[in-house]
Amino acid sequence: RDGQFVPASWDEALDLVADKFVEIAQKHGPDALAFLSSAKCTNEENYLVQKLGRGLIGTNNIDHCARL
Repeated sequence: RDGQFVPASWDEALDLVADKFVEIAQKHGPDALAFLSSAKCTNEENYLVQKLGRGLIGTNNIDHCARL
């Protein structure tokens, strides 16, 4: 706050992140956002990440970093 780090509750922090996601998507479009998940996530978890990114935010910028 005001350029300083201060303690915040989880609700405050998540509200800030959600507000910034909306602000970025409105200003620059949904493809300004990306979703990254771990290669250690299961297929089901990665599926949920891509559903969140594509369905809720509207971006195709999704990577799970699973490389063979």
